[in-house]
Amino acid sequence: MDGRDLVRSMKAVGPAGAAQGLRTVRAAWRRRRADARGLPVRGPERARVPGLVQEVEPGPGGGTLRFSRSELTIRVAVSGAVFWGWDGAGPEPSYALAGRCPEPDPRAVLEPDKDGGWRVVAERVTVVVSRHGAVEVCTPGGVVLRRDLPPRWWEPQGGGPARWMQRSEVAADARFFGLGGRASGPRLRDGTYRLWNTDPGHAFDREDDPLYLTMPVQLVVADAGTHLVFHDTSWDGSVALREGEEGAGSGHDRAGACEVRMDGGPLRCWAIVGTPARVLLAWASLTGAPALPPAWALGHHHARWGFGSEQEVRRIVAGYHEHDLPLDAVHLDIDHYDEHQVFTVDEDRFPKLSVLAEELRRDGIRLVSIIDPAVKAAPGNAVYDSGVAEDAFVRDGSARLVEGVVWPGEAVFPDFTHARVRQWWGGLYAERIAQGFAGFWHDMNEPTSFAAFGESTLPRSARHSLEGRGGDHREAHNVYGLCMARAAYEGLRELVADQRPFVFSRSGWAGLQRYGGTWSGDVATGWPGLRASLSLVMGLGLCGVPYSGPDVGGFDGSPSPELYLRWFQLGAYLPLFRTHASLRAGRREPWEFGPEVLEHARVALVERRRLLPYFMTLAHLARRTGAPYVRPVWWGAPGNRALRDCEDAFLLGDCLLVAPVLAPGADRRAVQLPRGRWYDTATGRAYEGPGQVLVDAPLSRIPVLARAGCVMPVRGDDGALELEVWAPVRGRTGGGLVVRDAGDGWAEPEVERYVARWEGPRVVVEQEGEDGVRVPSHPVRVRGLGER
Repeated sequence: MDGRDLVRSMKAVGPAGAAQGLRTVRAAWRRRRADARGLPVRGPERARVPGLVQEVEPGPGGGTLRFSRSELTIRVAVSGAVFWGWDGAGPEPSYALAGRCPEPDPRAVLEPDKDGGWRVVAERVTVVVSRHGAVEVCTPGGVVLRRDLPPRWWEPQGGGPARWMQRSEVAADARFFGLGGRASGPRLRDGTYRLWNTDPGHAFDREDDPLYLTMPVQLVVADAGTHLVFHDTSWDGSVALREGEEGAGSGHDRAGACEVRMDGGPLRCWAIVGTPARVLLAWASLTGAPALPPAWALGHHHARWGFGSEQEVRRIVAGYHEHDLPLDAVHLDIDHYDEHQVFTVDEDRFPKLSVLAEELRRDGIRLVSIIDPAVKAAPGNAVYDSGVAEDAFVRDGSARLVEGVVWPGEAVFPDFTHARVRQWWGGLYAERIAQGFAGFWHDMNEPTSFAAFGESTLPRSARHSLEGRGGDHREAHNVYGLCMARAAYEGLRELVADQRPFVFSRSGWAGLQRYGGTWSGDVATGWPGLRASLSLVMGLGLCGVPYSGPDVGGFDGSPSPELYLRWFQLGAYLPLFRTHASLRAGRREPWEFGPEVLEHARVALVERRRLLPYFMTLAHLARRTGAPYVRPVWWGAPGNRALRDCEDAFLLGDCLLVAPVLAPGADRRAVQLPRGRWYDTATGRAYEGPGQVLVDAPLSRIPVLARAGCVMPVRGDDGALELEVWAPVRGRTGGGLVVRDAGDGWAEPEVERYVARWEGPRVVVEQEGEDGVRVPSHPVRVRGLGER
């Protein structure tokens, strides 16, 4: 027995919550015993490298290179994405890919290169392979963006999965982004980042890593170009990053470095080269278009762990009405369940939940339900009995049900890596639909199982279907939340076929955007938590998950009025705008912070409501192009180094630059501007970029600047759509795209294209179409005319 674990066990069994504490102790020891029995003992290992190239076989989109101790397959897809896999690894099966593997590019050619190497030449990328197995990803002009050194494997002599390591070099000026939801981002500094979805068990801030949603996706931005790299394996691993230095030491540049280590799984990789917009478009075509949220999901959501009755919900909604504050959704946490059991309702506290949901819907407010994967392991629980009959739950190597501890106590876990189980689980949402719920947020799906010590998840030896291939939790853990989201999304598509599902999930993996979005999880209340909120949203967007947002105000604690307001003002410009807090935290309603905060929060809410047509346009464009709503300021100019290092502001689509206040006591702040003219939307003052400017940031608002010439859809005073146009610079044209949502169904609205230009003394706006240009059918309001 480990003495430290014994101490942790004693602490877990305290006077408060003794029964649950005892369960967590038993669960921790049970998990340890299960892994001791069920995981193979890793004996001596044999190290291996590819060796020298021996034979080459051309194939569609590239070919296969056989080395003395391994083989490498390279294929360029028609989208320009490059796949390569070692040891016979192919692109499928993969949880990341959407549908079938993309078609190979018939124009890609495998040809000899210098020094006995080979290269694959395609329109958008060139891949060079040395005779020792180093792989270089190059621009069409031949500039090296990334160089992977020959990989290494460590194979157990008794059999089992091989560990592997891949070292890479990038340009000295390169900056790293991505790897899923990282609180310390969005730019990833030197350090090691673990790839294992983890519930930290406490409110986190910028120092905590890993968190709930990790993925082996890197976006690397350098002067020479941008590229995305995805190592397609879901096993536990790590990525060690080191930024380069220019002119280091003797005056020579030191390349940036990346080292990926995985405990198993195939060594296979995808790489995409191009502008950020082109890279994210190809990534979306590879892993799936982002799900389109219903229009109401782009409004304001109010949530709290602690809405313990229908009366409390009505009181909160009445408060919004009384203070004339827009509200679009109310979320119910686990306290509306019957003894925390999923797909149940506490009839004493919510006796007429469906009636409440209908009343709210008449006022334009939707009800959203939390969904946990853990099912109380008790005969008589309808979900448990149904799951046992369906053989839906995860088992161990001896075919016994794997039990853990979550909110309802002893619990079992569906195996979402089985298609039959996903279909069964998706059908359970019929109970939620009947209760009147319109949306669903998935929690605790890393998956989390409380433990007094060790990892708070399932035993690594737990068995999973993995789509019939069979395997254990070492491979299934990181995709568990992804597969749960898929089960819900596909189930809801069948249950409510005429409406777009609304699902967002705390955990997930590459491809989560196909089924919905995510949120920050339990971010700590404090200024570091506020900054982490922005980092998470920006980083996830660069990994292909455009819809996300934080718990406004932080999950724990009681924010000061200033902190709450600054968080609220930031949230008003993020895709998911939701206040939320813990059972033990302070209130999060705007009127709880005094009249001044209330008034300023009302302004932020009214502005969010005004911008809803713009958010809807961004949602449609994200689905069609993969571009996130929230973009780093370098999005259109990745070669601008000052912009690459800017992490405290962001672009909201093409039109707006948002500069939140992330520190206490500030009433002004510096803003790094991209090239062009930018208007302060509050004062109309114009600033010229590129460069840094100082702008006012009073407590009443955060700086928001509009790009000169932009055409942006907004909600007019009468509720109808109007075009807000910021005057272009004389001699130049501007423009914008508008997508009008046809409702919460599946209609495909057209993309309207507008051009703005000066014509004599006035700004003219025209709509472009296949039949030429015409006058816009929407009212037009031109702003920024005081500056020419």
